[in-house]
Amino acid sequence: MIVYGYKKANDIHAGKWNGPGGKFGAGETPDKCVIREVYEESGLSVRDPKLCGLLMSPKFQGNDWYVFVFTVDEFTGELTDSPEGRSEWMPDEKVLDLNLWESDHVLMPWIQAGKFPSAKFEYEGDQMRGHLVVFHS
Repeated sequence: MIVYGYKKANDIHAGKWNGPGGKFGAGETPDKCVIREVYEESGLSVRDPKLCGLLMSPKFQGNDWYVFVFTVDEFTGELTDSPEGRSEWMPDEKVLDLNLWESDHVLMPWIQAGKFPSAKFEYEGDQMRGHLVVFHS
């Protein structure tokens, strides 16, 4: 099962389903950032996040985006909504049926197959124009 959130109108991802995440705090490591962001957006306290991908999207929505992708198997707490949107548990097989960013449709099968992508997704506005990927073991 995967936690996905439907983002509200005031979010850059408005109208899309997206995994919990966000920007680094000052001095924060990627691991600490994902732990904090998952808690803030879902109410779940996660332990031992596993890095499973690195992504970048140049000039996406006007900024260069660098994304650390994690999976988590251990957590405590109850799933809650946040000011950013509604959180829901999604069966793995249903995630690709959601209104996701195009790059998520490319990324999710890689992650589900246990691959570790280092990928660049190029967007023009809201449309993905292409991607490059290298897989690491």
